[in-house]
Amino acid sequence: MNGQSQANVMTLQFSSRSENEAFARVAVAAFVSQLDPTLDELTDLKTVISEAVTNCIIHGYDNEPTGMVSITAAIEGEDITLTVSDQGQGIEDIELARQPLFTSKPDMERSGMGFTIMENFMDEFEVTTELGVGTTIRMKKRIESKKALYN
Repeated sequence: MNGQSQANVMTLQFSSRSENEAFARVAVAAFVSQLDPTLDELTDLKTVISEAVTNCIIHGYDNEPTGMVSITAAIEGEDITLTVSDQGQGIEDIELARQPLFTSKPDMERSGMGFTIMENFMDEFEVTTELGVGTTIRMKKRIESKKALYN
């Protein structure tokens, strides 16, 4: 070993069905629990996973259950990096989509706050998209371990 730590990585892939959103949330929460996050940090992570997966299902695949959603979680030191991607239709205007309250599905009573929530709950947030190819959301957060709070 050269003294550098290796990232601890987990990858999930599942059908773009709304019932799988809860599975994704719990799986990521279980994986990140090894960092001993605070309840607030865990809630933030579960929320951003819910938002990202829901975006893949509703917007990327237009509620078609045949698509696949991929999540990669990587722990490096005290940082968790989450990548959520689909191979759906992509986002036509990413700047417009990132505006608070904008939704492309007003008939579905969507709040248009998904990107805003993800951006505010995480330390880093990046969206890449290509029409007809899909969208990838990459988010990073430093976990201030509860262990550090008590020492």
